[in-house]
Amino acid sequence: MKWAALSFSLLTVLANTGFNTAEKSINSVTISQQSDQTNVVDSAINIEYSKFVLANGLEVVFHIDRSDPVVAVALTAHVGSARETQGRTGFAHLFEHLLFLESENLGKGGLDKMSARIGGSGANGSTSRDRTNYYQTVPNDALEKMIWAEADKLGFFINTVTEEVLAKEKQVVKNEKRQSYDNRPYGHTQYVIDKNLYPESHPYNWQVIGSLSDLQNSTLQDVKDFFKSWYVPNNVTLVIAGDFDEAQAKAWVHKYFDEIKAGNEITPLAKQAANLTTTKRIYHEDNFAKLPELSLTWPTVPQYHSDSYALNVLVELLSDGKKALLNKKLIDELTLTSRVTMYHYQSELAGQLMVKVRGFENTDLNQIDQAISQALSEFEKKGFSDEDLATIKAGQETAFYRGLSSVLGKGFKLAQYNIFTQDPGFINQEAKNILAVNKADVLRVYHQYIKDKSFVATSFVPKGQKDLALEKSIKAQIIEEKIVANAEQSFDAGQQSRYVNTPSSFDRASEPKYGEAPTLSVPTVWQNQLSNGLHFYGIKNSEVPLVQLEITVAGGLLFDDIQKVGVANLVAEMMNKGTKYKSPQQLEEAINKLGATISIYATQESIKLSASTLARNYQATVDLITEMLLAPRWDEKEFTLTKQDIISQIIQQQTNPNQLANNQMNKLLYGKTHILSNNLLGTLLSVEEITLADLKIFYQTKLSPNLTDIHIVGDIDETSVLTAFKKLENNWLNTKAVLPKMLPAALPTTSTLYFYDVPDAKQSQLRIGFPALNAMHKDFYSAQVMNYILGGGSFASKLTQELREGKGYTYGVRSSFSGSKSSGEFIISSGVRTNVTLEATALIKSLVENYQTDFTDQDLATTQSYYLKSNARKFETYNAKLTMLENISQYNLPINYVLARAKSVESLTLANVKSLANQHLHHQQMIYLVVGDAKSQLPRLKALGLGEPILINAN
Repeated sequence: MKWAALSFSLLTVLANTGFNTAEKSINSVTISQQSDQTNVVDSAINIEYSKFVLANGLEVVFHIDRSDPVVAVALTAHVGSARETQGRTGFAHLFEHLLFLESENLGKGGLDKMSARIGGSGANGSTSRDRTNYYQTVPNDALEKMIWAEADKLGFFINTVTEEVLAKEKQVVKNEKRQSYDNRPYGHTQYVIDKNLYPESHPYNWQVIGSLSDLQNSTLQDVKDFFKSWYVPNNVTLVIAGDFDEAQAKAWVHKYFDEIKAGNEITPLAKQAANLTTTKRIYHEDNFAKLPELSLTWPTVPQYHSDSYALNVLVELLSDGKKALLNKKLIDELTLTSRVTMYHYQSELAGQLMVKVRGFENTDLNQIDQAISQALSEFEKKGFSDEDLATIKAGQETAFYRGLSSVLGKGFKLAQYNIFTQDPGFINQEAKNILAVNKADVLRVYHQYIKDKSFVATSFVPKGQKDLALEKSIKAQIIEEKIVANAEQSFDAGQQSRYVNTPSSFDRASEPKYGEAPTLSVPTVWQNQLSNGLHFYGIKNSEVPLVQLEITVAGGLLFDDIQKVGVANLVAEMMNKGTKYKSPQQLEEAINKLGATISIYATQESIKLSASTLARNYQATVDLITEMLLAPRWDEKEFTLTKQDIISQIIQQQTNPNQLANNQMNKLLYGKTHILSNNLLGTLLSVEEITLADLKIFYQTKLSPNLTDIHIVGDIDETSVLTAFKKLENNWLNTKAVLPKMLPAALPTTSTLYFYDVPDAKQSQLRIGFPALNAMHKDFYSAQVMNYILGGGSFASKLTQELREGKGYTYGVRSSFSGSKSSGEFIISSGVRTNVTLEATALIKSLVENYQTDFTDQDLATTQSYYLKSNARKFETYNAKLTMLENISQYNLPINYVLARAKSVESLTLANVKSLANQHLHHQQMIYLVVGDAKSQLPRLKALGLGEPILINAN
């Protein structure tokens, strides 16, 4: 991403308004946007792009970015759940899945196999109410392959969808619904809101994922008809962004897409407001919720409506930060909750503004409702200042730049604007609209859309606590899935599809060859150490006017007393809550005025500070960081509120199957006496017992410069970086803190199965693994490479191909070797359909046991190709560069470690991989953990042959 080619400033947007040239040809329209930079003080807002339209209606947008040898390819169809009909919902999301499975010329699983070979980021997609996109970032020598593959999706796909394919993918989508909605606290909230906000005839009345019954009842013909209506060139935008030859890419687009036939003319959907005429109050007793939650939703305006920008500002004014009136009232004054969430959910046809408050345990939601009303009344009386508005805009500017740090991010924006505004260059108007919001606009939209207007109120309360719901609420109509053995439609995923190939004017069956291989260039890294022991690692990068930094202080949970766990986490949280010289609100306002973000948080083995700021505000941001590190406020009131927040989090984790599985697995991996077996947050008892004195002792004795590394990437040089940190160097004394020595966790002597009961769970969460080698072990990286085909390679992995693609048991499954200097673990994780818990676990067990034997030369070739090709993406984004610096500092790696690792992968042999699997994949010493419904699944698991399952929470 070259800043010369992509220059922005919200300060100058008003002077730069649009197109300079427009060219037409018989088959396409080309639009190029160029900036007039004569009178630019800072820089001009201008994404340089070109656009052309094929004769079949396909709209193509190019953006050139020479900074990294990668390209992002995004194919976006203007179809989401809003183009479905009642009784036939979930089709758009279903196609998000189906389009990755097979096409006529790539073959079954061809796209995923190709993605692995070419070192891509992984073919992925997403579906919203109004669009579905398919995207991937790849090394630029694979661009023709990607254009070929995307064309195959659009024009040579639908014949491959058979009854067997459809039956299997229905199960995958159902598993996604169970995992994302049915099997988690508050998972049905949006469903209840939208059912009551929009009439049945409105296309936002149903959820994007659809209903299980609609999916199950859909026929093959239903699905094919839907595809032929919407997935046609004249309803699709193709964006290519990155380092490529524009003329060559244009020729490839014509070659592969020209002969795909246009569909019928598509009539745009009209904007449709919710037209809510009366307030509705609905409640639901949630099987997984431990805390009551109130949501209030008002109908607003569609995305890009002139009022949407003022509504976005209103959301931040009311809910973002200590000064926000909702936070002041509900958190500080009445202590009803630890956080208020407010957001503006904007879509193409309509919008909705939402407030969500999860109260403390046993809080009456009527009290929360009254408090919200009081806060809104205060807003009407007090209003807000010009300074408040300026602060919000500063934050929007920084967020704007952060969204442009990758070619894929820019590609998404170009596609979004092209589809919903018919102009990729709408970014100019968008920035204008953001800047144009004034105080009168904000007050006007508040009165027009919120004050005294009808809304939908949902009360989600724990089972048996209906009395906490809003008064006069009626029961929500939610269909709960029953757990029934053998209830799913059977299918043979191994069956090859038989179909007649779509005619083409040339042979599409052969995968295009690679282009010229990109040259990998490692960024220049500078290092320095200050007199108090602070270590600096930096990369100068001037692509966007941002600076990102991360300060890592080793220790974290490792320093906690096992009898009083949670101190490290509380120390980190309290360091965000003001300084000796600034109240929490003043600190927050100082950060926001700079358009910066600063966050301190704890991990199992460190306390980290993460910050992002505009380059021009770097010094001022570092001054605030220095103040936060040197002079925490230790405010008693904030301490009490923070403890309440953490206690609420712990309570919520107790019924969240995914978090339960992670916490229980740590206990099984490390044993009761190891500090890493503990939840970073602590326990209800330990958090209650922690005092401010405990935090101050930890801060004074455990945070020291000798344990600290500072990683920094951005538009700033080494001298300026170090100069800004002079005060920290002079005032942060080196206490020479020493990390506690950690004994490695012991491998189990034999495999054992454990079960944690969550009654009526719709999925079983699986965690399978063992303590493994740490990150300093000579084989650590090699073990990660060895694991790629097992479960580290997403859709290229055996676990995904067997459990998801072959059986439809799960939405996702993965395995990984992860580690730090002192610990390591191997974990397989998945959420599987409850009624196949035994079958899924047995299949995983078999795949691991046979991995060493089954690993082939082709598996090795795929692994090597992925790791070598994907190096082109190693340094693209700021976060990627920060990760590189962290690896260098934490694990004593050379600056060119990526190149060194590439050589080791190149020299890897089949015998090497099998030896690594033999040494480090301990299939006979595995911990098996199932978190799910014991009454229906525990008896069946005896058939695994792992002895009598141990029920962890029998009491």
